This record gives sequence, structure tokens and C-alpha cells, in this order.
Amino acid sequence: MSDTGLAPRLSIVTLGVANVQKARAFYEALGWQASSASREAITFFQLSGVVLALFERNALADDATVAPAGDGFRGVTLAHNVESEAAVDAALAHAVRSGARLVKPASKVFWGGYSGYFSDPDGHLWEVAYNPFISFDEAGRLILPGPEA
Repeated sequence: MSDTGLAPRLSIVTLGVANVQKARAFYEALGWQASSASREAITFFQLSGVVLALFERNALADDATVAPAGDGFRGVTLAHNVESEAAVDAALAHAVRSGARLVKPASKVFWGGYSGYFSDPDGHLWEVAYNPFISFDEAGRLILPGPEA
């Protein structure tokens, strides 16, 4: 990082949840493994290049010194990109079997891909998408085209 700004990096996404243990059980049902750094009040999952944390919603609001959000749309979605349309369908079905609510069944979308949405038990929206215009590196991380000229 330079003295002129922040490095272009996202390290942790923290979701404010109603019940940390219930949320942890949902993500573990997806097949994710909680880190040994997890505690009763917070759970961490190491993802590909970023960490997902689960922290009690009101405690998170207190920590940020803001009012707790309501149960409506939070203005944020999380995305899980996969390699094919069939993989989108399979991932959505797996999420539903794990306790998610299907919000939008997968379909072809205006930008040329294929996606659908589910919500976790706390209402956080996840998009599962196949984008034919991007690729993945050998570690499974999304590769975007370079900067515009």
C-alpha cells in the first residue's frame, strides 16, 4: 500500500447474522469448513482469496457505531461464479438442500450469462453465475480482463 491510498484488495466479508451458530451450521452444510480461528461470537471461513466471517448482526452494528439494519434488502449481493450453466443449477440445488431459500431460479441473463439467486438463513443474497466472458486461474480464482486502455 502506498501513502496515496488503499491497495485494491478485499480481505474479509463479514455478514451480520441473527444467530452465529445457526449461520455457521448453514455454511458448513454447504460443505465449507470453519477456521480454527473461529470463536463462539464469530466464525471464519477461508474462501478462495478472501475470508467470509459471520458475526452477530447487532454486535456488528455496535462495532461500526451504526444502527442495526432491518430485514429488507441490504443493497449487497455476494457472488459465486462457476464454470458452466450445469454447475449453476447444481450449486443452487445444493444450497437449497443445505437450507437456503431459492430467490430466483437460474436463467439466461441480459449480459450473456446464466445465473440464479438464493438467500442464506439471514436473508443475505448469493448469486450463482456462469459468465462465458471470464475465466479462472489454477486455484479457482476469478480472472477479469485487464484495465481499460
